[in-house]
Amino acid sequence: MKIIKPTIYILDVLDQEKILKRLELVGRTCYKSEDKITDISCIEFVRKIIKSGHHAIIEHYDISVKVICDRGVTHEIVRHRIASYAQESTRYCNYASGKFGNEITVIEPCFWNWSFQTDDLEGILNSSIKDEKMHIWKTTMSYIEASYLKLIELGATPQEARNVLPNSLKTEIIVKFNLREWRHFLTLRTSKAAHPQMREIANMILVEFKSKLPVIFEDIINE
Repeated sequence: MKIIKPTIYILDVLDQEKILKRLELVGRTCYKSEDKITDISCIEFVRKIIKSGHHAIIEHYDISVKVICDRGVTHEIVRHRIASYAQESTRYCNYASGKFGNEITVIEPCFWNWSFQTDDLEGILNSSIKDEKMHIWKTTMSYIEASYLKLIELGATPQEARNVLPNSLKTEIIVKFNLREWRHFLTLRTSKAAHPQMREIANMILVEFKSKLPVIFEDIINE
């Protein structure tokens, strides 16, 4: 069994100047103010569009992101409907084959610790509880892996054997949202009310977007 951390990959080249210029051209069509376009006018134009709530304009650019996370997180991601998805299929992927190393891969929970280093008694007690939870999780994942491999050995197909696979199973999903939906997704999924593993992924994406497209995402706060 392999245990990994989640990660994300942006599949598009995020050229902020190019994107903003396109959005400005789209937006100025509404007002027939194309004559006001300059080399730098797109920056303030898009900022004003976002601030005013005229978000239909930023629907005119899509970004695709590859997310490697557990299946429980993808169940939440695909609830966003203005999107396109392509996800690793447990019907067709046989994790008992050499292609997958004859093992399942699971995502390490971000809310439990493997070990602790502290001199504080309360901290030690709390960390010990967390360690026990992680131990239970790892033991369960190992048992599930053994059960899955045994089912395949007994002749079960991958789509039959997948019934024992956990939410923690690693999966890969390509997510394509337009900029408006990315803003909605990141505002919702980085909030403290979001599931911790969902927030973990959303914050990774937000950090990258803020770095490469600050004009569009600078007002979204990492909580």
